[in-house]
Amino acid sequence: MASSHQTRFVKICPAQSGAMNNEHDRVARAELARRIARLGEATFVEHDPPGFSALDDSAQKTLFIPASTIDLAMARQLGISDESQIYGGVVPHAFVGSKVITHPLFQSSDAVPVGWHSELGAALAPHVLSGWSAFSVDAVRAAGLDLLKQGAIRLKEVEATAGLGQFVVTSPRKLEEAIAQLDTEAVARHGVVIEENLDNVITYSVGMTCLFGDLISYWGTQRLATNNDGATVYGGSTLHVVRGGFERLAGLDLADDLKQGIKKAIAYDAIVSKFYPDLMASRRNYDVAAGINSFGEIRIGVLEQSWRAGGASGAEIAAFKAFARDPELPAVTCATMEIYGEIDAAPIGSIVYYSGIDAVAGPMTKYAMELE
Repeated sequence: MASSHQTRFVKICPAQSGAMNNEHDRVARAELARRIARLGEATFVEHDPPGFSALDDSAQKTLFIPASTIDLAMARQLGISDESQIYGGVVPHAFVGSKVITHPLFQSSDAVPVGWHSELGAALAPHVLSGWSAFSVDAVRAAGLDLLKQGAIRLKEVEATAGLGQFVVTSPRKLEEAIAQLDTEAVARHGVVIEENLDNVITYSVGMTCLFGDLISYWGTQRLATNNDGATVYGGSTLHVVRGGFERLAGLDLADDLKQGIKKAIAYDAIVSKFYPDLMASRRNYDVAAGINSFGEIRIGVLEQSWRAGGASGAEIAAFKAFARDPELPAVTCATMEIYGEIDAAPIGSIVYYSGIDAVAGPMTKYAMELE
């Protein structure tokens, strides 16, 4: 890698929320850290290196892998001053790292967190689906009733991941049933997204990652899986990866809907960075939906951002490894898979991130592999 000599340690740092903390997430994240350390010829440490201090150069030589996007206060505590010290992202306020920033408020009187930019939602509107954000149950109800005039909607709890915490609503009665399942305190603290619902959806992943001075970008598709409780959840990603940043990705000869999705993700990234210039992110991943709305129209829009280690991270690291192995390789396709109900389900030659019986999720296998 280009600047691996500058990084001595790779270290997991704690999350600022309860997300991504099941056993399979912790084990997979530790394996990811080990593989990143190996890639950068660094040492993976589960605890602070000997003599570590954010006040000296120990932090400058450590790559941190947080479980979630962290805020500036935690970044300062860890000694992080630029994105080369983190696999993930640093935001000026915790809510900036969540999907709640994707849409404007339906009610301007809704209480919002400190640092909220009311103009951001309007600036993002051409690049996302129709929707609203809300920080009170009353605002969720009002926004939901308004958007139902345009067809089916989807309520999304901001802290939920992997496709969980979402409710498809087709009538005022269904809206009330969904609202009854929301935690009022969580709504006020984190917000709720109310968004148009699409059918026949393809979810694209559009991303750019910088690691040890090397830059890759990619587009990919996500797959769905049925978890051990029968719910439909994230089941993995296939990424088509090239060397270089978003400008390289935008120049690829791709299908029109995919090119449009890539352009929307790039625009989303630039707009949020303009409104929050303190944002630092070495991993910038965007979910982009392409589907059919209630009127039979094709709709394409960014759903949310991910500035942290995520489900596609194993494929990213496999791509970095392939590029390091062959300096002439222009592109590579890599994938991650999450299989529920089975252990030891990874094929020969794959990179296993987790295989076991999680106390919450049950039996499952998570792995990554290079496809081309």
